[in-house]
Order: sequence, then structure tokens, then C-alpha cells
Amino acid sequence: MEKLLFNVEGMMCNGCENRIQNALKTIDGVVEVVANHENGTVAVTVKSGVDNNIIKEKIEDIGYEVKD
Repeated sequence: MEKLLFNVEGMMCNGCENRIQNALKTIDGVVEVVANHENGTVAVTVKSGVDNNIIKEKIEDIGYEVKD
């Protein structure tokens, strides 16, 4: 297992957190997602071999911006 942390802009409320969490849980290999709109982070626990870019693209596809 590996824990990834993304800085995400555009999350304003608990609804945004839930939207991101639900979207990322559809990706094969994602075990846990914890989004926090207050500090603008999304912590993702994944199985080995999951591509970070897939997670980043999913977040951006639903309308949020991932910062480096």
C-alpha cells in the first residue's frame, strides 16, 4: 500500500469532499480517500502499481485543480 497526497484547489464544502471521494473510489486499486476542503488536500491510499496521473486526471475531470 502507498499513501499519496494531492493539493487540490476548488473544494469549498463537505459536498466537494464527498464528490472527490466518491469519484476516486471508482478507480481500481484505490483503498481509501480522505478529502479535506479546509486545508485543500486529498489523501489517497492505493495498492501498489496505481498510476498517480489517473488519480490526478479524475480529480480534474470533475472540476477541481491539482497543484504540484
